[in-house]
Amino acid sequence: MKKSIRAFVTLILTAAALSHSAFAVVYPLPAANSRLTGENLEITIPQDSKLPLEAFAAQYQMGLSNMMEANPGVDVYLPKAGSKLIIPHQLLLPDAPREGIVINSAEMRLYYYPKGTNTVVVLPIGIGELGKDTPIDWTTTVQRKKDGPTWTPTKKMHQEYAARGESLPEVFPAGPDNPMGLYALYIGRLYAIHGTNANFGIGLRVSHGCVRLRAEDIQWLFSNVPVGTRVQFIDQPVKAAVEPDGSRYVEVHNPLSQTQEQFASREPVPLKLGDKVNKVVSDASVNGSSLEAALKMRSGMPVKVNGAAGEPMAAPVTTPEQEATPASPEASPESQQDAPSEGQNVPVLNQPGPIYSQPKS
Repeated sequence: MKKSIRAFVTLILTAAALSHSAFAVVYPLPAANSRLTGENLEITIPQDSKLPLEAFAAQYQMGLSNMMEANPGVDVYLPKAGSKLIIPHQLLLPDAPREGIVINSAEMRLYYYPKGTNTVVVLPIGIGELGKDTPIDWTTTVQRKKDGPTWTPTKKMHQEYAARGESLPEVFPAGPDNPMGLYALYIGRLYAIHGTNANFGIGLRVSHGCVRLRAEDIQWLFSNVPVGTRVQFIDQPVKAAVEPDGSRYVEVHNPLSQTQEQFASREPVPLKLGDKVNKVVSDASVNGSSLEAALKMRSGMPVKVNGAAGEPMAAPVTTPEQEATPASPEASPESQQDAPSEGQNVPVLNQPGPIYSQPKS
């Protein structure tokens, strides 16, 4: 049965790939004692392709960072024609309640659990720049929504631009040229989940603290996420899970830089494993070499680390701890906005199977 489901998933994703259109990935929720879902996809870059990696990321509903982690060494500007790309559609659900919206800054993904559907919608996001960080330890709600938001840069933003010899309008009017895109969900007092007029920033640290999505994705969220929905911000670069069959998985992403020195360095940011992750990987069945390789590769994809009988036990992992100061929900104001209104005529997702997709125009 499991093999047939995987085959069907592959068929769905392959059909979507042939359509050359982007699609939203909606996963079935695994059982309460499981967190592994989805299947990876491998594609071949066409021989005549002149597209940058962002084009493939957008087509397969990935952020740029997701694609770079899964395909180390790939040319971001011009991936080699005829080469293979892995689309990292398999993942471990975050260690957080399966409710409302969960934003994991480390993997630059937004998870939305629609009530009564037994599914989770997973969307790539752009987050705050270093020093203008998106919150990483905060639970709030969607307080209002706006179709056609305006953007009012703060005094600090005007000063930053002036220091570079540039200027900003006092107010960006609603429309396609607005950096906030066409839709916004306001969370807390100073933050928003909104669109963008620069899709290349999805999967990167580019905002003043808010969460950015591609145009089709924010339009879908705007239509489907009610005001009052729970929103939780987390920072989990390493996720680990024990599956019902005893398999143990880790999914390792590059942690966010906490200092300018880390950001500028060629050295990887040190990993910090919490007690829950250590509990998973300290089991006698875990192969130390497999675990070490997963922590080194940081592929952003689930890796099974159980070893065969007789292979060495993995001791509790200790890594250099980094001082991670959570961004304050009041620290990075991006804009002051108008009153909310509701959107109409947005895409509707249909479910033909375990993972479903709808091509976007």
